[in-house]
Amino acid sequence: MKNRGLLIIVSAPSGCGKGTILSEVLKDNAYYFSVSATTRSPREGEVDGVNYYFISKDEFEDIIEKGGMLEYATYCGNYYGTPKKQVEEMLERGKNVLLEIEVQGAMQMKKLCPDGVFIFIKPPSISELKRRLKKRATESDEVIDARVAQAKEEMKYANKYDYVIVNDVLEKAVEDFKAIIRAEELSTKRIKVDTKEAE
Repeated sequence: MKNRGLLIIVSAPSGCGKGTILSEVLKDNAYYFSVSATTRSPREGEVDGVNYYFISKDEFEDIIEKGGMLEYATYCGNYYGTPKKQVEEMLERGKNVLLEIEVQGAMQMKKLCPDGVFIFIKPPSISELKRRLKKRATESDEVIDARVAQAKEEMKYANKYDYVIVNDVLEKAVEDFKAIIRAEELSTKRIKVDTKEAE
């Protein structure tokens, strides 16, 4: 029988490069990326159902009411959340499920899914994070300042995660990510060793 997949929860401040790391990791077919739902407007180039499910506030609140969200949180005035059904189906099929969620949501998940693998990705420094956000040129200085302030708050939670990856060099960060997952797959808490074999 195929082992149940790993539930991998990834958080990082905006502009940390987590999207780039995850797109590299997802080239491996062993993963399923759980698309979050949000009430914010799509950014240029974002596709509904690929980057996020873009839904209205009313729709989102209706899903919450029906118990259809694994977790949800508000961030910069918008809802973000993880639809429950597909995540469960993929884990049962033995796929590793990647969730990219805010720290509030991750802390909810820690209570709901203590066997999840929690990874926090942080920038080399706050000044480097600010430089990356400015380079994106998608937001005003006020929004960037708000994101930097938010990042400082989020980084206070890093030690509540199982692992921390510093995204300085992309290739190294991707390697670190894969090493964490491989170690988790080989962990004795996930693989039941038959002690009779040793007798």
